[in-house]
Amino acid sequence: MNTQMIDYAKSLSQSSRERRRDFHRYAETAWLEMRTSAIINKTLAELGYEVVTGKALCLEEARIGVPSSEELKAHAKLVCGQGVPEEYLTEEMKEGFTGAMGILRCGPGPVVALRFDIDALGLIEEEKESHRPFREGFSSVNRGTMHACGHDGHAAIGLGVAELLVKIKKELHGTVKLIFQPGEEGAKGARAIVAHGHLDDVDYFIGTHIAPAGELDDGDVTPGTWGSLATSKYDAHFYGEAAHAGGFPEKGRSAIVAAANAVLNLTALPRHSGGISRVNVGTIQGGTGRNVVPGHAMIQFEVRGETTEINRYMAQEAVRICNGAAQMNGCTCKMILQGGAESQHSDEDFLEQIAGIVERELPHLRVSSCRNARNWGSEDISLMMNRVQEHGGKATYMRSVTPMASAQHTTAFDFDEKVLVEAIEVFAAVVWVLCGKDNPDF
Repeated sequence: MNTQMIDYAKSLSQSSRERRRDFHRYAETAWLEMRTSAIINKTLAELGYEVVTGKALCLEEARIGVPSSEELKAHAKLVCGQGVPEEYLTEEMKEGFTGAMGILRCGPGPVVALRFDIDALGLIEEEKESHRPFREGFSSVNRGTMHACGHDGHAAIGLGVAELLVKIKKELHGTVKLIFQPGEEGAKGARAIVAHGHLDDVDYFIGTHIAPAGELDDGDVTPGTWGSLATSKYDAHFYGEAAHAGGFPEKGRSAIVAAANAVLNLTALPRHSGGISRVNVGTIQGGTGRNVVPGHAMIQFEVRGETTEINRYMAQEAVRICNGAAQMNGCTCKMILQGGAESQHSDEDFLEQIAGIVERELPHLRVSSCRNARNWGSEDISLMMNRVQEHGGKATYMRSVTPMASAQHTTAFDFDEKVLVEAIEVFAAVVWVLCGKDNPDF
């Protein structure tokens, strides 16, 4: 890799750290990433990218888990007082069509897509001097919303890559798509981008996630991962008939009893012999008082499977159980899909190619000894990877390894920001090789 480009990547250290801390301070959850998206939109436009946002990025009918119109309006009003570049905060973003894609066209050649997720979690951030974001004044001002998984870092990495690629544009051919995805948490956002066809022409697809060092991740970058569990996440609403519990109980149909039956039978759902399967009921809500037969109740649950097929079995059985529990108790049930992902795998030859690029072009970085580590959660990057692979392209999901103050998805989460420049270097080096004039495949 051009040594000047490595030097330029290192010069992005301060700006990347500042971007990460700004995104961290103004954390936003799925489909509410309005301020985040507007800043990304503005930065990409100023760098000269062709920018795709709003309904042109996310297919409306494919979105799931979207907040209510009241919540969207309230958040749009909030961000107007938080330094949002209002000329880039589109009306469609205010309606929850968040995220952005920057396209860099460099003539004929391969199409490379890089994905960076941008949403936060619904957590109250640690308020102690031992927590660096609190101590140094960049902890979340949106109480109850926190970047506790590193997506603030992912967004900053993506913008750093955008800057660096513009610098080397004359050395590239082909097209680079930088996808800043909303709603990864809960597996909500990727499906709407995939459904729009933005991955259908992609030859190479790469994503990364900030990760702690471990037995498998013993370098600076792990070039591939596999095994994310497929998942389906549902809200199940049970509707019965409210009645006075003492005066006319026979006229009531208890939605809570229906929901409780569903909970018990969901947890007893037979597991699949073909591989790992999971089910969990996370919440149950319902009722208005002890002397009222409840007319409405709701449970939030998820199923997972080692493969997409196993998850499909779990989801079908879960829907059957919920509908059966409702019918048995004289109620009805409405199922709402709130998130979903498929199983994923990285292409072995592609991740090995990336490992070679890092070792050759970035010798100051170490590739993990296990080049293809297993994932244990669920990730809707799988939808993007699978679409690319179905169309004959190559895909990998890397890990960018860095020390962490606390485990991900905890209120004390923080990470060593040195990873920002390191990840920028890796992405830029890979694009430089894939889209370079000497690529024999194009």
